[in-house]
Amino acid sequence: MRVFVTGATGFIGSAIVQELIHSGHQVLGLTRSDAGAESLIAAGAQVHRGDLENLESLRSGAANADAVIHTAFNHDFSKYLANCEADRRVIEALGDALAGSGKLLIVTSGTGMANAGPGILATEDQPPASSKAVPRAASEEAAASVAARGVRVAVVRLPQVHDTVKQGLVTYAIHVAREKGVAAYVGDGLNRWPAAHRLDTAHLYRLALEKAEAGARYHAVAEEGVSAREIAEVIGRGLKVPAISIAPEEAAAHFGWLGMFAAWNMPASSAQTREKLGWNPTGPGLISDLENMRYFPALKN
Repeated sequence: MRVFVTGATGFIGSAIVQELIHSGHQVLGLTRSDAGAESLIAAGAQVHRGDLENLESLRSGAANADAVIHTAFNHDFSKYLANCEADRRVIEALGDALAGSGKLLIVTSGTGMANAGPGILATEDQPPASSKAVPRAASEEAAASVAARGVRVAVVRLPQVHDTVKQGLVTYAIHVAREKGVAAYVGDGLNRWPAAHRLDTAHLYRLALEKAEAGARYHAVAEEGVSAREIAEVIGRGLKVPAISIAPEEAAAHFGWLGMFAAWNMPASSAQTREKLGWNPTGPGLISDLENMRYFPALKN
């Protein structure tokens, strides 16, 4: 199968490209840079030049493939709302090219988008929250809109995806801990974040490509929830700084934009995904990767 992949040179997308190629698929990877093109060619993929702002380049890439996996997202959180709405437009543009074709579009979302409520285990059958409350849910709203136009759509919801280099939002928490000289958690730190290893996540996308049911939601969750306190304690040991509790009202000042997520309690299940796709994650856990990553000394205030 010839697959158009957005975000093909990114943290997760590059692993998906390798997973697809190793499984016999052809990949058409979106990139806007010469360096990105070189990395795609080295991986054995074909290059499609364009970016998320050039909607026509997205339409043409999708039209020249048998399926689309959309993983690209602008993670500049200073423009979070605008970036979420931009993703809506990207998905709608991809849908323009696929309408009536029967081709599969896999849209990327997050497990935190499930309308489960704080601390309630999120499951695949839970619909997304409204984008008015959770802006990132715009991606799933766009997926539903495209599906209503006759596009075969599936959604992959991601937790904190990790290896020993990056760990989703945890990566930003490490930056804050290095800058502030303390590894902080909010309150008792018992709020939990789900997680999955990068290679397990890439494998799930490939299984979804090959087996997805129209309208399905899949959770790339290997660990249902790792506590914020445990994460902070491991970061503290790695940076050789104390792990401390801060009050909820201090989170925004301490973490900056990450403060809006720091106290989220969002465990998630992948039971339905495992049963339907035969997905069996085997990679290291989040704590193991955090323990084995290379830390640099923290900057002291």
